[in-house]
Amino acid sequence: MPQPTTGAPETDALILTEVRDGVAVLTINRPRVHNAMNAAVLAELSSILDRYEDDDSVRLLIFTGAGPKAFVAGADINELQRRRPVDGLRAPMQRLYSRIESYSKPTIAAVNGYAFGGGCELALACDIRVASTEAVFGLLETGLGIIPAAGGTQRLARMIGVGRATEMILTGRKIPADQALSYGLVTDVVPAEQLMETAFAVASRILAKGPLAVSLATTIVRRGFDVDQETGLLLERLAQALIYSTEEKQEGTSAFLESRQANFASVHHARRGE
Repeated sequence: MPQPTTGAPETDALILTEVRDGVAVLTINRPRVHNAMNAAVLAELSSILDRYEDDDSVRLLIFTGAGPKAFVAGADINELQRRRPVDGLRAPMQRLYSRIESYSKPTIAAVNGYAFGGGCELALACDIRVASTEAVFGLLETGLGIIPAAGGTQRLARMIGVGRATEMILTGRKIPADQALSYGLVTDVVPAEQLMETAFAVASRILAKGPLAVSLATTIVRRGFDVDQETGLLLERLAQALIYSTEEKQEGTSAFLESRQANFASVHHARRGE
């Protein structure tokens, strides 16, 4: 599969979008300021999520950053300096990232450079994170006299453990890609020129599976993590009972028994009457 470049051309668009083979690539496009997140970028991201929510041609989203240096290097400090207590309560970035975390379609962060503050938190909100060898992660907010408040205090601790997360947050320490891999923060580290190819390869493996199975598995992993195990197992049983009634299960099991590749797209199209 051809790979989009993270060295995206300069345009007026805050977010570059490209849809190919069921995958939408969203590229934060403010390379001159290391793709810092401002209110306009957040609003545009929200609009794009609205657009893709009910678009059946889009089955998975990949987030990345324009240029060779940064994924997203945090919030726009000029805006941050003007924020007041009411802005902290409104928490637009936290709300947007919570939406990404619970999005109806799988999400992958292709981290191509600095992922600091809100950039690290964006990656944490995605289902899967792959990184280039140039990626660096950090929650640097305490150095600005604030805290990570777009999910960083919660998601990072759940992902890498309370001790490591606390140390990263309190010290503002930056960790390189290989250390992020050892912490379990990312699943793959590859040379920069292979990053999008790797992200697309992961996407392709996901899209080859049963769409309903992927959706339900994603939802249960997300929602079941923070409940007691018995409740999580109940969610698992209910989801499995539902999927046992579907043509998707019939196609998957039949394909295995017949030693052929499952064609879940045909089931999907038949269900829609196409």
